[in-house]
Amino acid sequence: MSDATVSANSFLTLNYRLALPNGEDYINTFEDRPATMLLGTGQFAPCFEKVLMGAKVGEKRSAVISAQDGFGEHKPELVQWVSMETLLSNTDEVPEFTPGDMIEFNAPGGAQYAGVLQSINEEGAWFDFNHPLAGKELSFEAEIIAIL
Repeated sequence: MSDATVSANSFLTLNYRLALPNGEDYINTFEDRPATMLLGTGQFAPCFEKVLMGAKVGEKRSAVISAQDGFGEHKPELVQWVSMETLLSNTDEVPEFTPGDMIEFNAPGGAQYAGVLQSINEEGAWFDFNHPLAGKELSFEAEIIAIL
């Protein structure tokens, strides 16, 4: 066992669980296989990296992360109407649209962005372009398996 601790640019193997306010798992690697990631590269949200700083191999950490510290508050202005014409011309195929689906749009300049379909009719649809975890308090727990 080394006495290494997690720092801002650590390469880690860890198990982690992210739970919604109702206790439901959003992500849980404890049940499947551990995740390996390089901190400070955007693979892991800064709010989670902060909880891990200074942890040693074998150590467990947990925290409750407020919406403000996590993925931000839910912004009503990011719920937007998209006409059917715009919807069909900016998605790669003509999928069947079902409320709750995450739909990716092509933006000018080749970028892509995603929204969750709220409701749809022949004329268009309402999409929520907030992060799916925006406005939610999250429970985060992690166990460091290795610091590479």
